[in-house]
Amino acid sequence: MKTVFSEHPISDKKEIIQLIKDFSSKGDTISEARNTIKIFALPDKKINVKAFKKPHFINKIVYRFFRKSKAQRSFEHAQILTEKGIGTPKPLAYLQESTGLLFGKSYYVSEQLDYDLTYRDIIHDPTFPNRHEILKQFTLFTHKLHENGIEFLDHSPGNTLITVGKNNQYNFYLVDLNRMKFHKKMDYKTRIKNFKKLTSDKNMVATMSGEYAKITGNDYHKTFSDMWENTVKFQQHYHQKRAWKKKLKI
Repeated sequence: MKTVFSEHPISDKKEIIQLIKDFSSKGDTISEARNTIKIFALPDKKINVKAFKKPHFINKIVYRFFRKSKAQRSFEHAQILTEKGIGTPKPLAYLQESTGLLFGKSYYVSEQLDYDLTYRDIIHDPTFPNRHEILKQFTLFTHKLHENGIEFLDHSPGNTLITVGKNNQYNFYLVDLNRMKFHKKMDYKTRIKNFKKLTSDKNMVATMSGEYAKITGNDYHKTFSDMWENTVKFQQHYHQKRAWKKKLKI
């Protein structure tokens, strides 16, 4: 098993490797959607381990020889975010299994972050306390991503964890990091398009576009129009894709 740890001192390396070996029988499961996420307790901290499902046959060869695994990309992207002062749970390691010519499973290990809410929470509750302020600060956080040339391709409701600080200050942390693009400089079109997966609530889009226009000095009406147009196109494509999948199952 290939194992790569962060350069920061980690006192639990042997324990982490053993937990991966015992992954199927130990740990507290918090998600079993496409991938499995578990929390494990170590003497000095809790860790979060994401086990990516085994790829199909072609990708077993692709990930073995030609492309970085999802776990490796998650780990390396988390390191980049951390270096740039952008919130994400502290990356600790990635591990991956291979047999001969074929790639197996891969695991991404980070410190468990105790968060207060996710972006999704403020979508489902229009009366969420301080909702407007959270959206404004979230938009500033996204602008920081863009200023650092980071296009988070999975910038969607469940992938931003939020902690509540003092004096109505909020801290944002990205998860599910394997899909990112890095630019020397992000153009306006790419920046605005990056908001498209976050919400179909027009009022929320209006708040984010208003704040983004204010931060960047762009025209509000154009920013809102472009952001809303991208949102509508994404929602239409998303629902068409779901309908198509349902027809295939039938």
